[in-house]
Amino acid sequence: MTSGKDDEEFFRQRGFGIKIGFGERPALIVIDMLKGFTDPDMPLGAKLDAEIEAQKPLLDVAHARDIPVIFSTVMYEETDIKDAGIWALKQKGARSLTAGSDAVKVDPRLPMRPRDIVLVKKYASCFFGTDLVPRLNSRRIDTLIITGCTTSGCVRATAVDAVQNGFRPMVVREAVGDRSAAAHEQSLFDLNAKYADVVSLDETLKYLNTVGHNRPGN
Repeated sequence: MTSGKDDEEFFRQRGFGIKIGFGERPALIVIDMLKGFTDPDMPLGAKLDAEIEAQKPLLDVAHARDIPVIFSTVMYEETDIKDAGIWALKQKGARSLTAGSDAVKVDPRLPMRPRDIVLVKKYASCFFGTDLVPRLNSRRIDTLIITGCTTSGCVRATAVDAVQNGFRPMVVREAVGDRSAAAHEQSLFDLNAKYADVVSLDETLKYLNTVGHNRPGN
């Protein structure tokens, strides 16, 4: 078992971390950037101002080039949140994510458009128990640009499920955040080693500006 600075070299020698690369038909997903997560005073909240600023140019480019944009939200409709299953036993904060509450609304600092998709989920992965796969398949998407929170939770779960479902997961380093800096960095390291490409904001914007395949009629 390695630790610290030895990890990167050890994984490289063993053939981990090979680049998947961007595909030809991307979609942008913004995971759980809800008031319940972006307000530090909320039970599940953290300070994600920098991540929001990084997400804005990605949204601008995606909107300008007609690239599908998906916002996910976590929402529990039963008063005793039985629709959260036993996951609710693990974290009290889940009770703040009830339907109709301010906590489940996307942070208003992010520029949503009427045509953007809003994906409602109950658990960590945006794929689990949702119709995300057919939504992506119907648009012939091969690449999922992943942003949002938290890196060690819903971002990680979504990236792992993306590759397992045949989509190229591209996790934008500056546009994902966590409550824990240690969990954030370790998750990015592990995702890049085994499941996804961890990419920079600059290279992602350059890539998005080269694709226009999702325009109507293409």
